[in-house]
Amino acid sequence: MDMPRNTFKQALQSGRLQLGLFLGMGSPLGAELLATCGYDYLLIDGEHAANDLRSIQAQLQAMAAYPVQCLVRPPNHDASLIKQLLGTGAQTLLVPMVDTAEQAQSLVRAMRYPPDGIRGVGTALERSARWNAVSDYFARVEENSCLIVQIESRLGLQNLDAIAAVEGVDAVFIGPADLAASMGYLGQPGHAEVKAAISQAILGIRAAGKAAGVFSSDPAAAQQYLAAGASFLALGADTSVLRGAAVKLLNSVRPASAGEGAAY
Repeated sequence: MDMPRNTFKQALQSGRLQLGLFLGMGSPLGAELLATCGYDYLLIDGEHAANDLRSIQAQLQAMAAYPVQCLVRPPNHDASLIKQLLGTGAQTLLVPMVDTAEQAQSLVRAMRYPPDGIRGVGTALERSARWNAVSDYFARVEENSCLIVQIESRLGLQNLDAIAAVEGVDAVFIGPADLAASMGYLGQPGHAEVKAAISQAILGIRAAGKAAGVFSSDPAAAQQYLAAGASFLALGADTSVLRGAAVKLLNSVRPASAGEGAAY
């Protein structure tokens, strides 16, 4: 059996724009449905959503038949959890709250097998190697593994150059919501100072030779970040897309005079 190719990593290396959504509903059916919509990638969120190893693996399996690439965000930097997520078949991890180059270096080691890292060897039990059905797994695993570190604090921005310079970090992703909070603008990811800081960070990431990404559900801000050099964007989440569509449908029919609760 051939090694599954990480076309998301290949796209970043070649500079092809990648557009995606976050998945927070924990639903294999929902994940499969969105896999038919034409997004380049879907990211299963284990940080803020109620996803665990079993739900993550189930969603990876549900999307496997489609060309969409599947990313995973773990809740923290736990090397044991990273090992398990890689074992489920996740090839690209977006790890949150990276503030220093030392943290980034530790994450690179968690992604790699010895002697360059600390990932445990247990492929007979893991979906990643298709339970040893992938004969050249060890020879090709690193070229198909992708580490994205997420910067979302003032400290992370201060250390951006050092973080982006870490060998083994493939891309840097900016989280506007937490960055805004860190900058004193809680709940205001669209604040002008926040957007300016993100655009400047994207320029720095690109100058370091790494791919830059950002979460932006605002089309105007997304265009600003693309102009700065972002090569992958998360355009929203399944939860917000579902709620937005449901509210829009209801309000398109319910009269504004219907009383309290008529508009959302």
